[in-house]
Amino acid sequence: MRIGELARVTGASPRALRHYEEAGLIDARRAANGYRLYDEGTVTRVRNIRHLLVGGLTVDDVRAFLPCLDGDITAGTMSAKALQVALKRLAVIDERIAAQTAVRERLAAALREAGAAGLGQG
Repeated sequence: MRIGELARVTGASPRALRHYEEAGLIDARRAANGYRLYDEGTVTRVRNIRHLLVGGLTVDDVRAFLPCLDGDITAGTMSAKALQVALKRLAVIDERIAAQTAVRERLAAALREAGAAGLGQG
C-alpha cells in the first residue's frame, strides 16, 4: 500500500509515517516511480507506534519495543530496555495524573465555595 492509504487506515499523517521510517520504526520498499510501498503488517506496527506515542513515550523510547510492535504489545516478551522505558514512563504518567487530580480538586473546591457545587461534579 502507498503512504496515503497507510495514513488513512492508521490515522497517522504522511509526514509522521516518513518520520517513523527515518527513525527506523517502519520500513518501505520503493516502487519504480519512487513511491513508498508498505506491507499490510505495517498497519499494526503504525497503530502500536501511535498508541505508545500517545501514552507519552518518545520515538527513541518506542525503539525499545521494536520486537513487540507487529502484534499485541502486551503479549510479547519485553526486553530489559523496554521494561526500563515502561517503568520510567509509567512513573511520569502517575506524576501527571496526581498533578491533574490536585488541580481538579482545587477547582472543584473553588466552585463549591462560589456556590456552584453542581458545576464541580463529574
